[in-house]
Amino acid sequence: MDNKTDEILKRRSKLSPTQRELLEKRLRGQLDSGSPLEIIPRRSQTSPVPLSFAQQRLWFLHQIDPGNLCYNELIIIQMIGVLHIVALEQSFNEIVKRHEALRTTFEIIEDRPVQVIHPIPTANVTIKVINVCKLPEAQRNTDVQRLIVEESQRTFDLTQGPLLRCTLLRVDEQEHILLFTIHHIVSDGWSIGLLVQELAALYEAFSTGKHSLLPELTIQYADFALWQREWLQGKILDTQLAYWKEQLANAKTVLELPTDRPRSHLQTSIGKKHSFSLPATLSKSLKSLSQQEGVTLFMTLLAAFNTLLYHYTNQEDILIGSPIANRNRSEIEQLIGFFINTLVLRTNLSNNPSFRYLLQRVKEVTLGAYTHQDLPFEKLVAELQLERNLNHTPLFQVWFVLQNAPISNLELAGLKLSFLEAETVMVKHDLKLDLSETREGIKGFFEYKTDLFDASTIARMAELFVKLLTIVVEQPDINVNQLRAILNEAEKQDKFLKHQNFQAARSQKLGKVKRKGIISTD
Repeated sequence: MDNKTDEILKRRSKLSPTQRELLEKRLRGQLDSGSPLEIIPRRSQTSPVPLSFAQQRLWFLHQIDPGNLCYNELIIIQMIGVLHIVALEQSFNEIVKRHEALRTTFEIIEDRPVQVIHPIPTANVTIKVINVCKLPEAQRNTDVQRLIVEESQRTFDLTQGPLLRCTLLRVDEQEHILLFTIHHIVSDGWSIGLLVQELAALYEAFSTGKHSLLPELTIQYADFALWQREWLQGKILDTQLAYWKEQLANAKTVLELPTDRPRSHLQTSIGKKHSFSLPATLSKSLKSLSQQEGVTLFMTLLAAFNTLLYHYTNQEDILIGSPIANRNRSEIEQLIGFFINTLVLRTNLSNNPSFRYLLQRVKEVTLGAYTHQDLPFEKLVAELQLERNLNHTPLFQVWFVLQNAPISNLELAGLKLSFLEAETVMVKHDLKLDLSETREGIKGFFEYKTDLFDASTIARMAELFVKLLTIVVEQPDINVNQLRAILNEAEKQDKFLKHQNFQAARSQKLGKVKRKGIISTD
């Protein structure tokens, strides 16, 4: 390891021993493959720059379907306390000033899409304030929900900036709801965390008449995009492609997950969430099992999710998509922009492995993916020349994520913030399992397309997932077919109990009718 690598590891001192070991392997793999760890330089050109690979795919999808809302990120923040709206607007505009990505639009110049970065004065954000506080409470709540739905259904024109919007609903003197919407082409989950942190620091300064103390950024997103295009070629590109082509050779790219309704000819994006929590004791046991087996919590939960999907599909070869922050260079850690990459994790459940052995298979796959994470998913899809299908996403339809550092409720000066969830969400995949580590234990939700699944189906899926986790921490040597048998029996029992409850309710209803003399007892 060189000095640069040591510096990166020091900044990650909060990582667990297993996570740190994985990072060391990742960095060592970079060095062995010739992947540079040097600082990304500032670009010298001021003319429009090419899109990053990730941006290019989103831009392409936008051209096909400009009305698609699933790449709009809507953040809903409830603010309790005295709000200084001018300071809030100043804070947003300072963030836009700091991050060129938030002043970027996309145009076609000489037959290719490019990033156009706008000067600061022309890219200001104005907060639209809507006052609902004078309405009766019932009407007020109805209007708030209507305004949230309306905001979630507003599209962006990628040629017109800024690609973010702020609407403030004034509920009463001490309560506001901020609707912040941003297009994914200039942001990602990590970026939202950065934005909230910067917003907190700037609001505290501006609301007390002080200046921003945030340090100047060393590079901007366009610098990264230009560097990425120049770096990812030749031997580096060939090495990355060779790995993924071998890893995904002859893979079945459609997961035959049973649905409540047949799939339509075109993809839809309307979805809902089903939230659930793991008991604190189970969360602790899962972490202990992970440490004992030399794997991360992510790997353990992924292995369990694969087993659950195996139960539903009977497929031994499963592809799952999973995001990776792709912030493996120090100079981009503090940048707002679209850096996130998608990894395709292929799990082999053949030959009836024990869960303990399955963990090692998942570990091997995950480490290999981490080592070769630099190949953009967009380029992988293009290189594999997959047959396009309008009713499902390429390579995988199910998504898995573990948030190790979820955005927590923060406080601005004099304000308490809470992140709220919209009742209906825009979804990119048929099914998504999103888990987070919290102080109380592991929490999460299943996100699903409502035209494919009923709410009761997903609720039962969450119950089976918790049951499966409870079993594997107690019996890690149990094999996957035994797990399937237990889950099948649980589903049979559930259907039997539902049938009994239905018959009991029916009998009770008929009894009431008879007592009223409506039905003769002769």
